[in-house]
Parts: sequence; C-alpha cells; structure tokens
Amino acid sequence: MTTSDTLPATAAVDTQPVTQQAIEANLRAIRARIDQACRQTGREPADVRLLPVSKTKGNDILRLAYAAGCRELGENKVQEARRKAEDLADLTDLRWSVIGHLQTNKAKYVARFAHEFQALDNLRVAEALDRRLQMAGRALDVFVQINSSGEAQKFGLPPEDAAAFIHQLPQFSALRVRGLMTLAIFSAQTERVRECFVRMRNLREQLRQEAPAGVSVEQLSMGMSGDFETAIAEGATVVRVGQAIFGPRNLPDSHYWPGSAGSG
Repeated sequence: MTTSDTLPATAAVDTQPVTQQAIEANLRAIRARIDQACRQTGREPADVRLLPVSKTKGNDILRLAYAAGCRELGENKVQEARRKAEDLADLTDLRWSVIGHLQTNKAKYVARFAHEFQALDNLRVAEALDRRLQMAGRALDVFVQINSSGEAQKFGLPPEDAAAFIHQLPQFSALRVRGLMTLAIFSAQTERVRECFVRMRNLREQLRQEAPAGVSVEQLSMGMSGDFETAIAEGATVVRVGQAIFGPRNLPDSHYWPGSAGSG
C-alpha cells in the first residue's frame, strides 16, 4: 500500500455483544414482516431483497452475520467498507454494497472491492468509477440516487433531473444501471414518508418509458428499519435494514446520512 493509498482514520466501530442466534432471530422477524407487507399488497416476497446494513459493526459481528446466512452487506463509508472487505476477504462469497455518498477520489477503492454502488448522482463519479473499473476488468451494479424529499442537505438528483442523467449513463460501459435509490424524509408522520416512496414509484414508471437501451430502472431501493413496510407497499424491491438486525449504533446517524434523524 502506497502513502497515497493509506486509509484515513475511521470512527470506532460498535463492538457491543451480539450473538449469532440474535441475528438469526432478527433476520427471521424482518423477513416475516417483509412477507406480510408483500401479502397485504399482492406482491411476491421473493421480489423484495433484504440488504443488511452493517455500518459501525465490528468484524466479529459481521462474521456472526455471515454465519447467520448474510451473503451481502451494505456500508456507507468507503474507508470503513474497504477495510472490512479486506479483513473478511476469506469469506469469498460475501458481496459488498456501498450505499453512501462517494467522492471521486474514493472511486478507485469502490472499483476494487464493491459489487454494488447505490448512490450514483453525478457524472464525475460515473466517469471515475468507469475508468477504474475498466482498468480492473470489472463491472459494477449501480443505482441512481434520487432526492425524493427535496431536502437541501441530502445527496441525490432532483426527480426532474433523473431522465437527462440516465441518458448519459450508457457511455460508461462498466456501470450496470439497475434502478433507483432514495432516502425518504425522516419523519414520524407515515404519510410524509409515503409521499417520498410514491414519488419514486411514479418516477420509475416515467423512466421506464424514457430509459435508453442498456439502462434498467426496475429496481427501487428504498425503506429502512423504521419504514420498510411502507416502502414495500409503494413498490420497493430492495430494503436496507441495519438496526433492526444488528441493534442500535453508538454513532449518531448524522455521521452517515447528512441531515438525518435516523436510518437503517
């Protein structure tokens, strides 16, 4: 590792006691809730993918999650995700999804270890990722991040800019566009949260008619521990669940999601 590749210090990870049995029980409970939410809206549970979010959790807990059946994990911070991917490289079938904002100078890391990137919202990052992936002979599944709540502090494209953006993406052949991702507004009012999910569902319908060849918008990544059932009712195909699986975190969510009051 060269000096320029040295990782900056990351926040301390959460190593509070967690057992494999507890993770297994939580996974069963979440999947049962997913099944019920799907049945209530006439959907097939198999059409909703559960992405466990392991940010702040130590390697020992991640190994327990693997033993409990997790074969993919979502991380927000690139440095933290990269370190974990290196430390757990012996788990060869474990896939890593980067779900947080990415700076162009970190694209080289994501191109090396990630299997999925869910926060694409500008062409500079698309170009940097594509260039690094081409060099590595790899491809990457990506989701376009949409700011469905309209909050200024959040990353993501305004919905009205999505069509123009996705029309630029076929030039990046190493990026496999799979769908859209959003963070709904953090609110105790379910209807305010639902509005964000409805906006995403409608946007997907619009983009289905406008997407260029090679670009898919079928997947909708939306919904976390506190709102994934509402997201499923409005068409989510990926739900990102952390605390309901792994328990509360030591760090505030604002460390990972700008302007957030809760996540995962």
